[in-house]
Amino acid sequence: MQNLCVKNDTCNHNDTLSLGLERRHGQGAKVKLDSYNKGGNVLGIEGTTVDLRSRAKPAPDAGACVVVIDDDAEFRESLGRLLRSVDLQPRLFASIADFLSSELPDAPTCLVLDVRLPGRSGLDFQRDLAEASIDLPIIFITGYGDIPMTVQAMKGGAIEFLTKPFRDQDLLDAVNVGLARDSSRRENEESLSALRARFEVLTPREREILFQIVEGRLNKQIASDMGVTETTIKVHRSNLMRKIKAPSFAELCRMVDRLKVSAKGKDDGR
Repeated sequence: MQNLCVKNDTCNHNDTLSLGLERRHGQGAKVKLDSYNKGGNVLGIEGTTVDLRSRAKPAPDAGACVVVIDDDAEFRESLGRLLRSVDLQPRLFASIADFLSSELPDAPTCLVLDVRLPGRSGLDFQRDLAEASIDLPIIFITGYGDIPMTVQAMKGGAIEFLTKPFRDQDLLDAVNVGLARDSSRRENEESLSALRARFEVLTPREREILFQIVEGRLNKQIASDMGVTETTIKVHRSNLMRKIKAPSFAELCRMVDRLKVSAKGKDDGR
């Protein structure tokens, strides 16, 4: 099992937010949020976790989840009814704290996020997620939108910025885009995890040869450097391509580029 932990601190005037992401290979990921004031006291949200990644790759029509975070109970429930009317599974929350203390289903997910919320704003939370490298599609909704706010949200990667009242279809269209994007991300992450796993089974000698191959060196040059026969290099080359499941030299180069591995054979942490 491979573990990657990312933790970022962001400051907003009088408080500090600690947002940590833990990825577990093949088991998804969790985000943990703690808020502290200048005196070091925990404010409101403490040690809450929510599943934000998964090992599966279901399509949007196979249990996709739409998270709605809005402190207006009546409006929140109306969005829930709209989403259920098109067979989507809404999860409704009044605040970011409520969302972070809940567990999400193992499925493509997007956020419908109100800009103005108690505690941290939707725009603040978008920034928190980005700084923790958590890529969840966000659709912003607000009754008090302006151009600077819209620009900030879209620059941060939001799918859409909708001002209340908006057409139901505009929201549904944005949700479909968000779910498709998250489904694609999940599929890509699963594929990359599988590729990393195949790379890990290579022997140190095979990795050494692999990097020389993708640098364009000939078998006889590699053999001379290593003090072995060219036939030995050919055998290693055949074995490593079989293990990593590369059908061609060009595909092997693409795989190595995708892994972003260094010449020493270590992942760069992405």
